[in-house]
Amino acid sequence: MAEERRGARGWAADTALFALGVFAWLYISGDRMRLGLPSPPWLFEADQLAGIVGLGLLWLRRRWPVQAGLAAAVLSSFSETIAFPLVVLLYAVTVRRPLKTAAWVFGAAFAAAGVYSLLRPQELGVLGNLLFAVVLYGGIAGWGMVTRYRNALRARAAEQERDERERARQRAREELARELHDLLGHRLSLLSLHAGAMEYRSDLSPEELRGAAGVVREQSHLAMRDLREVIAVLRAPIGELPQPSMADLRALVEEARPGSRIAFSATAEGEAPERSGRTAYRVVQEALTNARKHAEGAAVEVAVSGGPGEGLAVAVVNGPGRDTGPGSGHGLIGLEERIALAGGRLEYGPVGDGGWRVRAWLPWTA
Repeated sequence: MAEERRGARGWAADTALFALGVFAWLYISGDRMRLGLPSPPWLFEADQLAGIVGLGLLWLRRRWPVQAGLAAAVLSSFSETIAFPLVVLLYAVTVRRPLKTAAWVFGAAFAAAGVYSLLRPQELGVLGNLLFAVVLYGGIAGWGMVTRYRNALRARAAEQERDERERARQRAREELARELHDLLGHRLSLLSLHAGAMEYRSDLSPEELRGAAGVVREQSHLAMRDLREVIAVLRAPIGELPQPSMADLRALVEEARPGSRIAFSATAEGEAPERSGRTAYRVVQEALTNARKHAEGAAVEVAVSGGPGEGLAVAVVNGPGRDTGPGSGHGLIGLEERIALAGGRLEYGPVGDGGWRVRAWLPWTA
């Protein structure tokens, strides 16, 4: 076990214990002189010296509790003024060291109590001294075990708190990664689509080239704007990131319409709750991004319907088209997590004509 550092509170506690030890030493010595000195007379002087040594041992209880406890146990075989330091050191061993080690120290203290009972039986008698030692040391051990258990509970609670903070940070990182994927993936897929048209379509008219170049310029500007917004709130809670809603769906579709054939219908009754509307927006955004990547030139149908009591249904279906490259699959995984957190369901997969369908249901709740 690592050595405990003695801070300001530690110094204050050790000083207070030392002061109590001095008081106990003076009190026991005075009481012994009042009741009568032990026989032989030199035992009293040895007892006083052992008590003073015990006061010094109190300062070692943090760094060397076992060694100090064993030394105090040996001195307790003939000294009564060592009682207070011995109690403190036995408690320290119970709290700070493995229970097996503490058991050996307590065993030495019990053995010393037996020797003390033989050397000085006049106070309580042999059996009385032994019984007193059993009660006293048992109480110290019990008190130390309770403290040890409470310390373990506090340490476990602190560890759980650290783990929870780490999980919260991980959730924040994952949420930020999803936001970056959703914000930039949509823009970059549009850039790729129109840049590819400009590169490979030699039959485009000057007006069509200007239109494609305008889309590239506009989407580059919007991608930079989105990236600046995300970077600006990296230190803020995730809830402060710019969040879309159902009201932004039509703008999303119109933004993706140049160069694509998109049919859009929205028949939802009333304004969808914020969380469900935001999740529906992300479903459509991810589906349109995937359609541009894996079915370039295909017709896309986007339908949103529902209302209070029946939930919000989102369906995006695209026909077969040219696959412009492999995907990571992280987008659909992120959608599953989003929709699960919102209490909804997600289905996706191929359709009979070689196209792809994404269908989600979300509860009409906030």
